[in-house]
Amino acid sequence: MMNRKKALNIALLGTRGIPANYGGFETFAEELSTRLADRGHRVTVYGRSHFVDPKLRSYRGVDILPLFSVRTKYLETVTHTSLSVLIALFKPHDVVLICNAANAFLCWIPKIAGQKVVLNVDGIERRRQKWSRLGKAYYRMSEFLATILPDRVVTDARSVQEYYLKEYGFRSPFIPYGAPVQKCESREELKAHGLSPGEYILYVSRLEPENNAHLVIRAYIESTIDDPLVIVGDAPYAEVYIRELKRLAEGKNIVFPGAIYGVGYRELLSHCLCYIHATEVGGTHPALIEAMGAGCLVLVNETVENREVVGEAGFLYPFNEVGSLAQSIRRVSSRPQDYGLYREQAQQRVRDRYDWDTVVTQYEAMFHELTVH
Repeated sequence: MMNRKKALNIALLGTRGIPANYGGFETFAEELSTRLADRGHRVTVYGRSHFVDPKLRSYRGVDILPLFSVRTKYLETVTHTSLSVLIALFKPHDVVLICNAANAFLCWIPKIAGQKVVLNVDGIERRRQKWSRLGKAYYRMSEFLATILPDRVVTDARSVQEYYLKEYGFRSPFIPYGAPVQKCESREELKAHGLSPGEYILYVSRLEPENNAHLVIRAYIESTIDDPLVIVGDAPYAEVYIRELKRLAEGKNIVFPGAIYGVGYRELLSHCLCYIHATEVGGTHPALIEAMGAGCLVLVNETVENREVVGEAGFLYPFNEVGSLAQSIRRVSSRPQDYGLYREQAQQRVRDRYDWDTVVTQYEAMFHELTVH
């Protein structure tokens, strides 16, 4: 009979590393690894030396291993994960969890050392506008390899699970992303940017075209409301797009504070009038469920993936329709007191569907199942 309390040696590869200071995979890596460590497992997170403090060797009970990567748009992920899997071969890992479908071609390597391999594919990456034809073809190939090389493939959205079933006849386990349910009472980040509680619109995302910050700016301008729009985020290799966003926002009541993490990020979520989620590609977006967990009123671009997360706990506007989003912004701004129920429903939905401890228990059970001899 399987011993579910057996301590495992687990490696987490394919992210920029922890503490989280970039995006969804990094938050996932931090939440999963630290909770697994709390449960008695030995966990190592392989990070990128230009994102993680090279002197940092441990964080909240997790071993940190910063490694080199080639810092270009097309090579950073692949070069870092390639080096990671080669080094991991000589470590006593029982399970190697690899993030990002781009790394699927590497999933056979840990098996040389008898290590079990789990791949979290995230969303359908080849649909992102930032990739060239070659990049999209690479991701298409990676999707196929994901169905044959790892021991397990995890999808964090039902819609992505259905995509793999339809395209490849492959059924993957579904384990969602997680988020805390909490509001942050402090307001230091608001003060730093001259913001008042309940009197600003919040948008958080990597500033890349398919996340539609440009459409949010246009909708905000069309809404003609007085409350400022706060656009939180950044992105490597997207300098031209970010310059265009700032040009579009010039002379308007729009704030670009850059990327914000930790307490400051939670403060902005906890006190906004509403949160706009405009992405059109990907699986379960961490920023959206984090906003819901903080009790935000969410205005969400209608895609299959986003609808799956929000349910009836927020407003969906028709796909990429600037006029509809502008109308929603005006309505919320004019009568903010009418939407308290949506905030409560959003938090309850996160409790019911996106609890981190439940997520970690599912991963832990999968790891134990794979390592039973």
